[in-house]
Amino acid sequence: MTVNVGTIDRSLRIGGGLILIALGLSGVIGLWGWIGLVPLATGIFRSCPAYSLLGISTCKRA
Repeated sequence: MTVNVGTIDRSLRIGGGLILIALGLSGVIGLWGWIGLVPLATGIFRSCPAYSLLGISTCKRA
C-alpha cells in the first residue's frame, strides 16, 4: 500500500470516523454511522484507494 494520506488529513479522517461510529452506536443516525469505518481505516492505514485512482497525495513523503 502506498502512503498517500498526510498528517492533517489522517487526523480528520480518524476523528470523523470515530464520531460517525459513535453517533451510529448511540442511535442518533442509525446504521449509517458504520460508514465511519471507511475514513477510520484509511486514516489508520494512511492509504486511500480513491486518492490512488485520482493521483492525489496529501502526504509530504509520497
